[in-house]
Amino acid sequence: MGETRYDLDADGIATITIDNPTRRNAMTYPMIEQLYDGLQRASDEARVVIITGHGDAFCAGIDLNFLSEIPPQERGIKVPTYDEKGWWNITACPLPVIAAVDGAAVGMGAEWTSHCDVRIASTRARFAWNFSHRGLVPDTGAGTWLLPRQIGLQNALRLLYSGDWLNAQTALEIGYVCKTVEPDELYNSALEEAHRYLLGAPSSHRLTKQLLYEGLHLPVLEHQTNSRHTLLECFQSDEHFEGVNAFTEGRDPNFSER
Repeated sequence: MGETRYDLDADGIATITIDNPTRRNAMTYPMIEQLYDGLQRASDEARVVIITGHGDAFCAGIDLNFLSEIPPQERGIKVPTYDEKGWWNITACPLPVIAAVDGAAVGMGAEWTSHCDVRIASTRARFAWNFSHRGLVPDTGAGTWLLPRQIGLQNALRLLYSGDWLNAQTALEIGYVCKTVEPDELYNSALEEAHRYLLGAPSSHRLTKQLLYEGLHLPVLEHQTNSRHTLLECFQSDEHFEGVNAFTEGRDPNFSER
């Protein structure tokens, strides 16, 4: 049946691994619940999250063999997929979230890569929003809301209409992934990216992420007001105090104990 595993290292980097290799890491409902539980756990104890797949695939979407055994009227993810503001669970996670994608990310698997803040791909990674081949629309809504904001309307619509594969090189060229590496370098590359973020204050990450995603649908004046209020909140924080002290003392800031 597969599982979704959670690990936390000594630096505060959580890794959530989709582990169902005999089914190309296709997901069952229990695995989806485990993924969301891992995100909640990471929110409480981690600094950065990496989401990846076991072996040479990221995620082949929902396991259709699993789904075929459920009557159509009973299908549907049985846990909330988004928070009270409508944000997807991965996007709503207050931490930086990195997708480390090797091999295929298909359907829901492709959607989950869109939910992540940063995407790193192996040279053999490929993405497909193949919902039209199954008589569906993108199942989490990310393909029709996040994806066009990430790669533009035309690129998004071509992928959604055709269901064609997006290979790693083209994904890099259109800005869907930030870099490509050889498969055996993928996880270490994601770790290096995560370590870059550890120099930043967790409160800054959380508030920046909140401002950015909420700003995607707010009028600019409302966003400016929210940004100003958030900045004033930051000025009063212990982490701002530590950041200023670190600068004046010529050292790196230490946010790990705050």
